[in-house]
Amino acid sequence: MATPEALTLDLDDTLLDLSGLGGAIDAACRAVAATSGSLSMAKLRLANALVWERLWPLRELDWTVGRLTGADLTLEVWCETLEACRANDQRLAELAASTHLAAMRESVRLYDDARVLLADIAVASVPIALITNGASDTQREKLRAVGIEGAFDAVVISGELGTAKPDTLPFETAIQAMGVEGRSVWHVGDSLASDIVGAKASGLTSVWINRVGGVRPRGTPVPDVEIRSLNELSGQFRG
Repeated sequence: MATPEALTLDLDDTLLDLSGLGGAIDAACRAVAATSGSLSMAKLRLANALVWERLWPLRELDWTVGRLTGADLTLEVWCETLEACRANDQRLAELAASTHLAAMRESVRLYDDARVLLADIAVASVPIALITNGASDTQREKLRAVGIEGAFDAVVISGELGTAKPDTLPFETAIQAMGVEGRSVWHVGDSLASDIVGAKASGLTSVWINRVGGVRPRGTPVPDVEIRSLNELSGQFRG
């Protein structure tokens, strides 16, 4: 296929390795357990997991389209976690939430192949945009944590736009900001449901990054290109 004239990239699990996020929950549990003296980390972990499992389906859309900040969602989860542990204490909930958010920022990592790709694109002066679903504060903090907020010609965050992938508006917004045309743009993402569906509906070349080498489930959208690593794209931008 021809070299793309521009690139749009997903953030979570495409550029960012989020495998360390569980450690942020542990850090919050540790801080609460050390302060309360009566709550064990095991009890807090279990309560948090159950609260999150129940609450996330009810809050996901609000978080994604900007009606709920990441900070407010985190505090709500920890308030309910402590309530489930019969320790309804606002001060402890605020400690847990602030510890959780700080540890989350520390745990986020940029994939090595993402660092290489962004460097190659910068040298090649190819237009590049980020398209990510999530609350503005959550996603902006991740970008700042890994130092790539300024790497893009446009940053499109669903929580700021009010509309999320796979809707075409985030893609159209990025294309317009870069001043390019759809089919000459490749969109790279890990989600078949949001990245690939949205890219194809928007007339972009869809690139599925399948880092784990999983089998695409039957009936799911077929990407135009499938890759295992962003290194497979980096060569496109080297002279």
